Amino acid sequence: MSKWTGSWLSGPRSVLEPGADSGDGTGQRFKGERLGLPQSGPGSIASSGRRAFAILTDFLLAAGVAGLFTYPDLPRNWSLLSWFAITIVAVAFFGFTPGHAIFGLRVARLDGSPLVGLPRAALRTGLIFLVIPAVIWDADGRCLHDKASNTVVIRVR
Repeated sequence: MSKWTGSWLSGPRSVLEPGADSGDGTGQRFKGERLGLPQSGPGSIASSGRRAFAILTDFLLAAGVAGLFTYPDLPRNWSLLSWFAITIVAVAFFGFTPGHAIFGLRVARLDGSPLVGLPRAALRTGLIFLVIPAVIWDADGRCLHDKASNTVVIRVR
């Protein structure tokens, strides 16, 4: 019994033994190692906290933009249209949304191409809208919408 409970009560092996496998069956020591990304700093996998604050910022910005057009009424669902437009265009051509820029993040293609492109940006945005693909991630910290579009969200600073 102690062997079984020790496997999860004592924490991951990567915390206990420097350089040890993470213990999640992936054979990697940190998020992004299998993708050839650094462990920390620019180019490393973005944390879920930064990503959450970035999307919250984008939602607030989209509501503000939609509110400019619907004033004095509330923007209601027009905020979604604004969010779709801002997110798809910004990610497709610049690789980041305003929220990503504020929190030092960028969407990068795994094949090394500099532009994400409209089809991938539209796919990512549509899957984020469905919520479930955006809250399920793998050992590398990539959500299902990133896996479907062959992208990764990385830190730029």
